[in-house]
Amino acid sequence: MDWAYISELKNYVGKEVLIKGWVYNTRASGKNIKFIIVRDGSGLVQGVLVKGETCEECLTLFEELAQETSIELVGFVKAEGRAPGGVELNVKSFKIISKSVDYPISPKEHGPEFLMENRHLWLRSKKQHAIMRVRARTIKAMRDFLDSRGFIGMESPILTPNSCEGTSTLFKCDYFGEEAFLSQSGQLYAEASAMAHGKVYTFGPTFRAEKSKTRRHLTEFWMLEPEMAFYDLEMNMDLIEQFIEYVVQTVVAECKEELITLERDVTKLECVKRPFPRISYSEAAKILEKEADDFVMGGDFGAAHETIISEKYGKPVFVYHFPTAIKAFYFKKCDDPNFARGCDLLAPEGFGEIVGGGQREDDYDKLVADIKKHELSMEDYKWYLDLRKYGSVPHSGFGIGVERTVGWICGVHHVREAIPFPRTITHLRP
Repeated sequence: MDWAYISELKNYVGKEVLIKGWVYNTRASGKNIKFIIVRDGSGLVQGVLVKGETCEECLTLFEELAQETSIELVGFVKAEGRAPGGVELNVKSFKIISKSVDYPISPKEHGPEFLMENRHLWLRSKKQHAIMRVRARTIKAMRDFLDSRGFIGMESPILTPNSCEGTSTLFKCDYFGEEAFLSQSGQLYAEASAMAHGKVYTFGPTFRAEKSKTRRHLTEFWMLEPEMAFYDLEMNMDLIEQFIEYVVQTVVAECKEELITLERDVTKLECVKRPFPRISYSEAAKILEKEADDFVMGGDFGAAHETIISEKYGKPVFVYHFPTAIKAFYFKKCDDPNFARGCDLLAPEGFGEIVGGGQREDDYDKLVADIKKHELSMEDYKWYLDLRKYGSVPHSGFGIGVERTVGWICGVHHVREAIPFPRTITHLRP
């Protein structure tokens, strides 16, 4: 007898199979017919127990089945168009592997704090299960796009002596008597890799010690960061457009069941196609001066500001050429040195910035001046300056936060649902 996963049962119609999983729900229809909904990670199936067809011992044992009890079932696969996956299981027998007593997450509503404290169990729920499958497919689509276009996957270190995004949000640690930090970004090392391979990307966890409680922030999140030699800002934005369109449309096409489970309005995702609108910071600032009382010209955008801008377009929108004063030291300046050759891509529906990128400063003397201006350690960036001493070239790149992207695609309210075990300023466990 074959052990089959629920997602494969359509291939076993008319055959007897063994399935292994957990009880999702049970119900009875009188004394003679009972139903078990079973999940095994690949899907859900309904098992039908009928008096005279299912062993008597199992009909008695049915009363002991509680939510999340692990079981093995033997039965015949039957086509059933009304059932999930188009099949159901006529149960011949089953046995309990391990009982589940007083499972804490019941079908009733629970508050976010309770669910966060039980995240290790919350992951089993239908919507959280769907989100994680969308996350997995999103990451694969990101890699597939880059791998198919000649990019080389590289790894950047997590422990580093360098600041990338600003010294105020670093997690410090002792590294054998020397001060080190958890990485804020793999970008600086990706630049070095790009000088060796031309087109590269890094993918890994990044850390920000921001004391923020907004629905868009985590202290630990995953970022994919492509870096390309001989690319300017405009080429970079062209690539970002192609990348986002491919990722979103791939997930929409291949995660239909998950998006239905999440009740996501996919029509809003189907319009995520090139070209994306592009406006300068100065143009965006004019919009905000009219519609946001708290906006200060020359300042960075807050969540509300990003929402105002993005909602005018109904699809992702680029904002480019930000003030130099609010961008990191490594950005190349525009002809007007008060502005940097950087860009953000803002997602609609209030999800805000999902991509940040730009052209890097490739001139040695200018980069030295910027490091000094930001009062950073010249010794710590000596290796980074070497990239400008030995065959420097124009180069650009971007970083995309996986959790914000998945949150946007799934339409979830808070990015904590877009990662298996979120880290926020109030949650280090589980």
